[in-house]
Amino acid sequence: MRQPWRLDERGRRILDFSLAGFLVFTAVAGTPLGGFTPLIGGLCTLQFVPLFWRRTHPVASAVAVVGASVLQAALVDTPIWGQVAFPITVYSVARFANARWGFAILLVGLIGSGVASYDWMKPFVDDVGRAAYLSYFLTIAAIVSTAWALGTLGRTRAAYVDSLVERGERLERESAQQAKLAAQDERARIAREMHDVVAHGLSVIVVQADGARYAATKDPGRAVEALETISETGRASLTEMRRMLGLLRSEVTSGTTPQPGLADLAHLVEEARAGGMQLEARLPDPLPPLSDGAALTVYRIAQEALSNVRKHAGTAQVHLSLAVTDGEIRLDVVDDGRGASAHSDGKGLGLIGMRERVTVHGGTLTTGPVTGGGFAVSARIPA
Repeated sequence: MRQPWRLDERGRRILDFSLAGFLVFTAVAGTPLGGFTPLIGGLCTLQFVPLFWRRTHPVASAVAVVGASVLQAALVDTPIWGQVAFPITVYSVARFANARWGFAILLVGLIGSGVASYDWMKPFVDDVGRAAYLSYFLTIAAIVSTAWALGTLGRTRAAYVDSLVERGERLERESAQQAKLAAQDERARIAREMHDVVAHGLSVIVVQADGARYAATKDPGRAVEALETISETGRASLTEMRRMLGLLRSEVTSGTTPQPGLADLAHLVEEARAGGMQLEARLPDPLPPLSDGAALTVYRIAQEALSNVRKHAGTAQVHLSLAVTDGEIRLDVVDDGRGASAHSDGKGLGLIGMRERVTVHGGTLTTGPVTGGGFAVSARIPA
């Protein structure tokens, strides 16, 4: 991700080309105009040309500039315009190479400052003393050190900014991943709620519809009762469906029906009995105080277990018991029917949803056939 305060690749190439091109132009154009001798103009050109690659190949560019500077010290004993390339090279190595090469070019620059000071002051050795030589050396060394410090500061700052950008991108990826996981969890929760509402309501409606069809010819009164049960169940399921859809549409409470809890178990039992199920229920009186989440989990497990009895157990005697002992909620739904349907494809969401609900509360769920026939669902949830 390119930062708005940074040049892009094209901008950097234009900057480097403009800088190096201008310096080379001054060396080449200055010679025929009398500004430089051909020797000095050639040395300046040798020092300026490597600057074209100061960013992409800083070390190789520095080696070329240092080599041209050494050649200058051997051929010319006075400062020349090409000396401008050296601090630019020091900055470039410190900025675009690593710290080790930065220290190396600094050391070379300080040594070069001493050699240049001696070479340039040698013709005046009889007129000046050591103080003048030292002043010359410190001035050149200060220029080299400043270029190195600026390059090092730029490199460390760029590394710091890159680390912040990388951290921001990583946090953004983690946030997106967490949002994705949250969405998956929410979809799983919605799937469980939809399954509980639809499966329970439709199972009651199917059973009552079958009963009404058979009773219509023999006992019209029973058929009317069955149709009333179908109507009530359909309305209740539709109300719950609207509640869920209302929660999906908005985070603000929309006046929909609250989540069912332990107080609704009695209605669930009566509804099952009205549907023809032989159900014996043992519910505590008074009902124990539970959190909304635990109460909803108990209700949904009981609802799903009774729905499974209707779908798979056939005509069966069902025992439902709820108790809170030793800080633990115990829900058991046991039937003596024929167990799981032989035609089940194993892809149902009922048992999976129950197990996920119990796991959320740190509890355990045990399901399986009962010796002698039947099926049992046992949930244990910390109260």
